[in-house]
Amino acid sequence: MTKAAMKTYLDRSFSPTSAIPTLFPRTKKTNNMSIGIGIVGAGMISNFHAKAIADSTNGHLVGCYNRNTERAEEFVAKHGGRVFKTLEEMLADPEIGAVSVCTPSGAHAEPAIQAAEAGKHVMIEKPLEVTQERCDQIIDACQKAGVQLGVTFQSRFHESSRLMKKAVEEGRFGKITMGDAYVKWYRSQEYYDSGAWRGTWKLDGGGALMNQAIHSVDLLLWLMGDVSEVSAMASTMTHERIEVEDIVVATLKFKNGALGVIEATTTTYPGALKRIEIGGSEGSAILEEEDLTQWEFANETEEDEAIRKRMAGKTETGGGASDPSSIGHHGHTEVFNDFLDAITEGHSPQINGTEGRRSVALINAIYESARTGKTVQL
Repeated sequence: MTKAAMKTYLDRSFSPTSAIPTLFPRTKKTNNMSIGIGIVGAGMISNFHAKAIADSTNGHLVGCYNRNTERAEEFVAKHGGRVFKTLEEMLADPEIGAVSVCTPSGAHAEPAIQAAEAGKHVMIEKPLEVTQERCDQIIDACQKAGVQLGVTFQSRFHESSRLMKKAVEEGRFGKITMGDAYVKWYRSQEYYDSGAWRGTWKLDGGGALMNQAIHSVDLLLWLMGDVSEVSAMASTMTHERIEVEDIVVATLKFKNGALGVIEATTTTYPGALKRIEIGGSEGSAILEEEDLTQWEFANETEEDEAIRKRMAGKTETGGGASDPSSIGHHGHTEVFNDFLDAITEGHSPQINGTEGRRSVALINAIYESARTGKTVQL
C-alpha cells in the first residue's frame, strides 16, 4: 500500500463516523513513549478505566488516589501502579500527564479542575458533571490551562453506532421522523444502599436517567441532533431511601422536526439491553447494545446484508442491564486511545467537554419538565 493510500485509509478509518478499523491493529508503546495516567477514585468503574489504560496504545497507569486508602491499595494490588496518599501528591508526580476522574458523578468538578490547574489533561467518567454550571466550570478550567478534556461515552465507538451515524449523514433514512431511546434496566435496593451517594441529587445527579440512561441519551443526541423541547413525567416507584427517580418517560421534539421518546427505569426485572431506534421515510434501524437488530432501507446496497450478518450477536456482556459491572472495557479503550491521540497530536478529543455537556443539559431539562409539569424549551 502506498503512503498516499495508507493516509486515505487512516483518515477514513479514524473519522468520527466510520467503523473502528481492525485491519491495522495498534501496537502498545513502551512506558517512556506513553503518557502516564493517574486514576482518582477506586470504585467499580475505575477498574474499567484501568483495564482500558492497560490496553491503550499510548498510555500507562501510574497509580491511584482514593480518600479511603485501603480501597486504593486494593486497586493497585489488582491493576498495578502505586498508591497516592493525597491528590496533591498525585498531581505533583512528573510521570503523570493525565488524570482519569472516577469519583461519584457530583464530585467530578473539584479533582478535574485541580488537575487542569496542575497542567494535567483530564478524562472524566460519565456524566461530565450533574449540572451545566459545574460542567462549565470544568470546561473553562481546562481551556484556561490549555489541557485536553475527554468524557467516557464509549458507546459512540462501537462499530454498530458508527454505522448508524454514517447512515444518518449519508441521508439513507430519508426524512428522519422519529428517534427513540429505551433503557429498561433493573437495580436492586442493595445497589442503592451500597453507597451513600447513590440515589442522591447532589452526588448522583439523578436516577435512572442521569446514571443509567445517559449513554443512550448521548447516542440519541449524536445521531439525531439537538432537542428543541421536552415534556416529561417521572416517579420513584419501587426503591426506598433514594431521592431520585427510578422511572421516567420523556417526549422530545428535535430541532430537525423529528419527534422521539426516552424511557428509562431501574424497576423492570431482569432488565433488557438498551435500545436506540431511528426511523425515517426511507429507512429504519434498531440498535440493541452493540447489535443491529433492524437495518432496512428503501435503497439497499450490497453491503447492507453483510452489515446485518456482521452486526448480529455482537453484544458479549449483559450490557449493564441488571449488573452494572456486566460490561466490557473495549469501548473505554477506544475512548482512551482517542483521548491520548488528541494529547499527542494537539487536537480536541471526539468526545470533549462541549459534547459531554449536551446530555447533562437535556437530562436536566427533562427533570425540570417532570417537576413542573410543563414543556421545557432548550
